[in-house]
Amino acid sequence: MAEQGVEGIATSHGDIIYTLAGKPRMTMAEVSRSIRKDKSTVTALVDKLIRLELVQKEKDATDTRITFVSLTPKGEALKPVFEEISHKLMDSFYTGFSAEEKKELLRLLMKVHQNF
Repeated sequence: MAEQGVEGIATSHGDIIYTLAGKPRMTMAEVSRSIRKDKSTVTALVDKLIRLELVQKEKDATDTRITFVSLTPKGEALKPVFEEISHKLMDSFYTGFSAEEKKELLRLLMKVHQNF
């Protein structure tokens, strides 16, 4: 991330930004499930992203126990950066794989995923 000019955040922060880039408004619980971190960890991560002005929190109008998280305009501006990081990781991951091998790996991983 530092190579792309994104300073002061860890990979877990990036996971939240990337998740919110795909679904603009999520509950804290949804973010927690999506990045597979417990709620207290997500709260700490989101709080730092708020201090960096990358995300914002908003209480539900009808149920104040529910908190929504969304990207700020500054966070939205990072979408292309995280897309590029994601593509580079995938390219690195699949180095040396043929198209058929990629397809087979995906099939096998989906099979493993269905077991959970």
